[in-house]
Amino acid sequence: MKTLDDWLRYIEQQHPSAIALGLDRVAKVFSRLDAGIAFPVITVGGTNGKGSTCAMLESILRCAGYRTGLYTSPHLLRYNERVRIAGVEAGDEALSESFAAVERARGDTPLTYFEFGTLAAFHRFSAERLDIAILEVGLGGRLDAVNLVDADCAVLTSVGIDHVDYLGPTREDIGREKAGIFRTGRPAVIAEPDPPASVLKLEANLLLIGKDFGFTAEPHQWNYWGPGGRRGGLAHPALRGRLQLRNAAAALCALDCLHAAIPVAMQDVRRGLAEVALPGRFQVLPGRPQVILDVAHNPQAAQALAANLADSGFAPETIAVCGMLRDKDIGAVVRELAPRITRWHLASLPGPRGARASDIAAHLQGNIHQYDSPAQAFAAAREAAAEGDKIVVFGSFLTVADVMAWLKNNKTSIR
Repeated sequence: MKTLDDWLRYIEQQHPSAIALGLDRVAKVFSRLDAGIAFPVITVGGTNGKGSTCAMLESILRCAGYRTGLYTSPHLLRYNERVRIAGVEAGDEALSESFAAVERARGDTPLTYFEFGTLAAFHRFSAERLDIAILEVGLGGRLDAVNLVDADCAVLTSVGIDHVDYLGPTREDIGREKAGIFRTGRPAVIAEPDPPASVLKLEANLLLIGKDFGFTAEPHQWNYWGPGGRRGGLAHPALRGRLQLRNAAAALCALDCLHAAIPVAMQDVRRGLAEVALPGRFQVLPGRPQVILDVAHNPQAAQALAANLADSGFAPETIAVCGMLRDKDIGAVVRELAPRITRWHLASLPGPRGARASDIAAHLQGNIHQYDSPAQAFAAAREAAAEGDKIVVFGSFLTVADVMAWLKNNKTSIR
C-alpha cells in the first residue's frame, strides 16, 4: 500500500460484514501484534455523550501536561480524526505504518474495518510514549474491539435504544452489553440517571450519578461534587447543550478515580473545559442564518437536540436538513424534532444502509422537500433561509460530514 487511502480501501474488503461483533478473532491478532498498553486507560461507552466526554477528558488531561492518546469513531471528514496523539491527528504515514503492522500480525484472520482500525490505533499508541489513553467504544461494549484492553476506569454515559439488531431490543439488553467494559474491582462511572438493572449487577466499583457524584447548575456557572470533593464556580463547558454538564461531571468523576496515578489540578479542569471542542455536537457556526450541526441519529439524541433548540432562542423558521440510515428509528427521531421544525429538507444517503429521502418523508407532514444528498438539501436550505432563521443539520455522521464538506468547498468558515 502506498497511501493511507490505499490502506482504507484495502481494509474495507477484508471481512464480508461491516459489523461482526466478537473478540475471538481480534484478540488472536492482538496477541501477535507488538502493541503493549503500559499506561492508564479510560474507556467510554454509552448510547450518546461518548464523544463529548472523551473530548473533555482529552482537553483537561492535555492542559494538565499529560501526553494523551484518543481513539474515537466514526470520523467526519478524515480518517485521521479517529487517532489523536497529544491533541494532534495521527499523520497518514504513521497510520499506514500501523495498518502494515496489523496486516503482518493478522495472517489469514479476517478483520472488519473497525477491528483493523482499532488494532492500528493500539499499535500507534504503544509507539508514542503516552501517559494515558482515552478509548471510545464503537458499538455496544462487551464484544467491541476496544474492549480488548482492560480499562483502569470505565465510563457509561447513557443507555438508550439504538443498534437493536446487535445489542437487543430493550434497555436491559443494551445496558448489559454496554456495561461489558466494566472490570471487577475497578471504577465504573455511570452517568445514566436511570441505569437498567443489568448495569448495576456487575461487580465493578460502581459510581452512580446523583449518589456518588453529581452537579448543580446555575445560570452562569456550575458546581461538581464527587470522590475528590466539591468544586464550585465552574464555567460552563465550551460544548453547548443541556446534557454537557452531565458529561462533564462524568469526566471529572473519572479523573477523581484516577487521581493517584494521574493527578489533575483545578486550574487544568477549568482551562480544559473552556477550551474543549468537538465538531458536530450542537455546533453553532458563525454568521447568519444560524447553522447548527448535530450528529443526533437516535431518539435519545433527538430529544436532547430538540431541548437545545428550544433553549437557543426564537427564529421565524427552523429548517431541518435531515438524512438518516435505514436501520435507525427514523419515525421516533423525526417525531422528537417535528414540533421545533417549520420546513424539512430531506436527503437520501448513499450505500446499502442509507435511507431515501422518501423513507423519511413517510413519517412527516407539512412543508417537505426531498433531495439526492445532504449537500443539495443544505444548499437549498441556505437559499431559502432568511437572515434570522435557523438551519439544523442532523440525522447521521454522514449527513453532517457532507454538509461540512460543502461548507469547506464553498469557503464558508467552520469553527
